[in-house]
Amino acid sequence: MTKVLDIKTLGQLKETGYISRSVKDELRANLITQLKNKEGGFEGIVGFEDTVIPDLQTAILSRHNILLLGLRGQAKTRIARLLVNLLDEYIPYIAGSELFDDPLNPISWFGHSEIETKGDDTPIAWVHRSERYTEKLATPDVTVADLIGDVDPIKAATMKLTYSDERVIHFGLIPRAHRGIFVINELPDLQARIQVSLFNILQERDIQIRGFKLRLPLDLQFVFTANPEDYTNRGSIVTPLKDRIESQILTHYPRTVEISRKITQQEAMLTPEQRTTVEADGLVKDLVEQIAFEARNSEYIDKKSGVSARLTISAFENLISNAERRMIINGEASTFVRISDFLGVIPAITGKIELVYEGELEGPGKVANILIGKAIKTLLLQFFPDPEKSKKGKAPNPYAEIINWFSDGNSLALVDDLPIQEYKKLLNAVPGLKDLVKKFHPRLSENQQLLLMEFILHGLAEFSQLNKGFLDNGFAFSDMFNSLFNLEPDDDDVDLDDERY
Repeated sequence: MTKVLDIKTLGQLKETGYISRSVKDELRANLITQLKNKEGGFEGIVGFEDTVIPDLQTAILSRHNILLLGLRGQAKTRIARLLVNLLDEYIPYIAGSELFDDPLNPISWFGHSEIETKGDDTPIAWVHRSERYTEKLATPDVTVADLIGDVDPIKAATMKLTYSDERVIHFGLIPRAHRGIFVINELPDLQARIQVSLFNILQERDIQIRGFKLRLPLDLQFVFTANPEDYTNRGSIVTPLKDRIESQILTHYPRTVEISRKITQQEAMLTPEQRTTVEADGLVKDLVEQIAFEARNSEYIDKKSGVSARLTISAFENLISNAERRMIINGEASTFVRISDFLGVIPAITGKIELVYEGELEGPGKVANILIGKAIKTLLLQFFPDPEKSKKGKAPNPYAEIINWFSDGNSLALVDDLPIQEYKKLLNAVPGLKDLVKKFHPRLSENQQLLLMEFILHGLAEFSQLNKGFLDNGFAFSDMFNSLFNLEPDDDDVDLDDERY
């Protein structure tokens, strides 16, 4: 590559036998090489191996412009940015050209002028693929001048040019992305009249600026992203523009907890200290993912809006930080995530869910707690017997000793900042709790045992075998029937302080 970068003139470039090719041909050729070598490509994209990626590769092989259509948090922009890796590492351009003119096929006035006056001595420079990516977030205030360009009166006055001279044009983002990838995010947010300005570029590959009879055969790979919700709520993609985008690829959310967990662990921004001092068991990692799955099926949440993968990433970061905060307060060297730490993920959930009318009536804080509760209820059945079936079955109820202890008038308060020894003492005070964990999961560390002991209490509350009351900084468990007689609220009627969220 160093030898290539040593080429400084057009003559030297011609001597190498260099053949220029369009950006779409470049992407296609490099993808073919990648496929032949059985290389992965699209590093960091998880869960799309059998769905989105094959469609994307087909579109690239077809040299299509691409529309990635999907709900928020489905890695659409990440995919677009990774297309850069399919470009050649370096390509030559005429030095000084603002449009990165191809030395063998210039399109601008500057490019033509340089080659006419200097011939084979025309200076050549090289551009890295990382500089051949342009991204624009579509907003209602984007203008044609921003994207295509406009006449620059200051340039005309400074250079003493008439308005009929091509050099008075100040090019916009799209011409400046010539020979590269141009991405427009959230395309429906672009006003319809601005979308119309893209027609010629997509089909005829030329631009029109304020009456200039200017033909610029731009070489571009377009990638657009859009959210289906936008078609009805904020705007729409005008039909002729959709018709000109050859491939529309649908993205989706992770289809299993395992894939979702892999994404979260890959993307979560944790410090080295957090990774070494805060232990997060597989159970709590799966609980975080299950919250998102419950949210996507919840009657309180707008399904058309979706539940972003960013919810689980932020929730996991908060979960770790909540445990870390307790560790610091108690002066401990290390700690592990508890179920009670899930109080700390509520702020990460409330800002990332769009509530329907019924959800608004409940309030975001309560909806977040309901989602956490449903996630606990779902996962309890993967670790322990169904409490409802155990209660009705003929075999001895494995939960009987625990429930009877609470029926005798005992209660248990687990607050957020309990030191480890106090936490351990309180859980061990519940007869039958530790034995139940040992019976079904005999080979666990002490931390894992304690986590599952607390998990059982929360699970029994979700199955209405115990009452779970909400404290300012934790939970209180008590007998279900005593709480009903005392008219204390159960977890569906709990009055949360929504003003915090």
